[in-house]
Amino acid sequence: MTKSLQPVYALAPGANLEAYVHAVNSIPLLTQEQERDLAERLYFQQDLEAARQMVMAHLRFVVHIAKSYSGYGLAQADLIQEGNVGLMKAVKRFNPEMGVRLVSFAVHWIKAEIHEFILRNWRIVKVATTKAQRKLFFNLRSQKKRLAWLNNDEVHRVAETLGVEPREVREMESRLTGQDMAFDPAADADDDSAYQSPAHYLEDHRYDPAQQLEDADWSDSSTASLHEALDSLDERSRDILQQRWLSEDKATLHDLAAKYNVSAERIRQLEKNAMNKLKGSIEA
Repeated sequence: MTKSLQPVYALAPGANLEAYVHAVNSIPLLTQEQERDLAERLYFQQDLEAARQMVMAHLRFVVHIAKSYSGYGLAQADLIQEGNVGLMKAVKRFNPEMGVRLVSFAVHWIKAEIHEFILRNWRIVKVATTKAQRKLFFNLRSQKKRLAWLNNDEVHRVAETLGVEPREVREMESRLTGQDMAFDPAADADDDSAYQSPAHYLEDHRYDPAQQLEDADWSDSSTASLHEALDSLDERSRDILQQRWLSEDKATLHDLAAKYNVSAERIRQLEKNAMNKLKGSIEA
């Protein structure tokens, strides 16, 4: 296609979901010949009216798929809307010469968009980020038959069925059962429950004046102690530490060995002794 598929101006699922479902179910289905003719017009001639008709005729199929994801606590209208996006992507990429019906080709695209929407919105903290975790996320919900935690045999059975490690099943089960918690307490929360909200114990102390003053004092004191400790060293030891640790262009042991006409091992020993003296002076 040389042109991008424009948004289909069709009814969108909104507040009156029942009316939307009734409307899309009233749109006639396409015969195999009609579908192929429309697909060829779109594929070879970039006929966007043909694309619109193909999308409209398959909106009921999106509704059917979206209903199977009703257990995630998300609005059915939103799931349908995301599925419609997947349907439009499928229509845009559909090749009539593949020898399959559009409904078989589109199911992957519809489910992919719904999956992405669920993973973005089901939890504030992401529960599945890799491809394997996403597969486990959706399959584990269908494998889990009851509300209680899986026992050891069930964990291994699910792991074997899905081709993953038992620890991955337990980790995903823990994520699925976790609940989001609001950072601030609810407006009607009493003192006891409000005190348990993260806002009371996840404090940011970076801009606390007392903490800033304490950090500044500690930094000044540490800097002064370091300078005093360096001044207590002999000139050669002080030079070795400055060139090895305090200079932007740090010298190597061999560089300093050549400078003082000693071995690199002797420079290493002097450096170690100087560091020990420095540490002792600062801690004193």
